[in-house]
Amino acid sequence: MYLSIRDAMVAEGDFSSPAAGMKELGIEAAEIALERDFKVPAMDSKEKLTLKNDSDAKDYKKHLESLGIRACAFLTACDFSAADMETNIRWVTRALELADMMGMPAIRIDSAMRRERELDFETRVDLFARGLGAALGRTPGLKVAMGIENHGFQGNNLAFLLNVYQRVGSDRLGSTMDTGNFYWRGYPLSEVYGILRILAPHTKHTHLKNIKYPEGVRESTREAGWQYGTYVSPLDEGDIDHAKVLRMLKDAGYRGDICIEDESLGHYKQSPERIAVLKRDVAHLKSILQRLG
Repeated sequence: MYLSIRDAMVAEGDFSSPAAGMKELGIEAAEIALERDFKVPAMDSKEKLTLKNDSDAKDYKKHLESLGIRACAFLTACDFSAADMETNIRWVTRALELADMMGMPAIRIDSAMRRERELDFETRVDLFARGLGAALGRTPGLKVAMGIENHGFQGNNLAFLLNVYQRVGSDRLGSTMDTGNFYWRGYPLSEVYGILRILAPHTKHTHLKNIKYPEGVRESTREAGWQYGTYVSPLDEGDIDHAKVLRMLKDAGYRGDICIEDESLGHYKQSPERIAVLKRDVAHLKSILQRLG
């Protein structure tokens, strides 16, 4: 396993450029946001580049490599309850093709849908299974995997995720394991570990965040998002023991990236404070990975 970071974590102006931020933090791998119009961050400035064709993707890879950056995943968002299915399938298919040209092992798939609370369980599973299954079917020669993030209301439902995996039946489909989102969803801490243990063998990519709830509510069932803005924390301060989670991943055979997504940065008003938190995140995770061997 190796360390990576979401491009958004180093793109808020705390560094002279995202690439400079990654260099200062000592991280070489990044998850890159791929927008619906195929725009991506330049990383050496605030500019966006557009991957209009195969040549653009290959040039972008070279550009990132010149900055000392390895793109380990695309962060994608595709609402399968919006637009028509064919449009969505074509977009995800193209994301897989671009990721392959970039040498990425995986892309992150967002599980959130605008209509997720009005659609029944089977309809939601069917939408995802048909859409992702078709994209995989159109890219049979690629090794790029898709990791559905446990994100939002429906994505933090283990039954939903496992049913989609089972329905599609491909070893290229699994989880972008977000270590904090099940806790955000309201599951007791001990149950969160049980869910993550089940997901570990399915994991293709990761997001790491943490939450520090008051001791009296850690083992209670809470409503989704309860006081998240108040209690979201740096990785080394929260309730989730990432040494325990990364051990689960290693034991399950996961060898991919460990991607920092620290949403506590909004608590800190000054750039030096935010940079210090990110440096602590890096040191914390590097220490864990070193101990795991």
